[in-house]
Amino acid sequence: MSTQPKDENTPENVEPMAQAAEAGTAAPAGENGENEAGVTEADVLQRLNEENEMLKERALRLAAEMENLRKRTQRDVAEARSFGIANFARDMLTVSDNLQRALEAVPAEAREKAEPGLKALIEGVEMTERAMLSALERHGVKRLDPKGEKFDPHYHQAMFEVENAEVPANTVVQVVQTGYVIGERVLRPAMVGVAKGGSKAEAAPSRAPEGERTPQEDSTAEAGPRDAAS
Repeated sequence: MSTQPKDENTPENVEPMAQAAEAGTAAPAGENGENEAGVTEADVLQRLNEENEMLKERALRLAAEMENLRKRTQRDVAEARSFGIANFARDMLTVSDNLQRALEAVPAEAREKAEPGLKALIEGVEMTERAMLSALERHGVKRLDPKGEKFDPHYHQAMFEVENAEVPANTVVQVVQTGYVIGERVLRPAMVGVAKGGSKAEAAPSRAPEGERTPQEDSTAEAGPRDAAS
């Protein structure tokens, strides 16, 4: 009985040959897991960990920048809402001043003896002024009435000095023109007369509008005479 030579490409020989080929192409590993390039698995893991930490740090930095941008945008929007009407409010204060001057031009005696039509006109002007100031106050505009308070260059503008030994120096003794603020910003400083020649005791501190913070009052003692002299 004759036997045929066994084909090397028979199915039972293909799989062992493929495995041998793959084994031959793979880089042989050393005792410490090194390949031909000398890179170990520990080196690869360390490199991956370093890249992971770098990406994590970059992501945290970008998140912090986005948070700062969000806060900055919110602050800009809030300031725009609070101070966007500043120029308009400043112009309206001029109108309010003119209404006040019109009322002051009518003597008290003339008001009492005035005809009903004139009395109604005066009352209408008063109501208009109050309504205007009330509308401005609803939008954050507040009035400054610093008489009796310590001179504060943040809110006041000294127009003259008054010899008055009964009150401490740098006390506001007269208000020539009322001041106004919007939020923490001064729309118009109060024009005032400041006492001099009195005791050096501190006057009552200037009060910021209710709900607002008071600026620092450093060097205010010298500010009054300087402004008055100028």
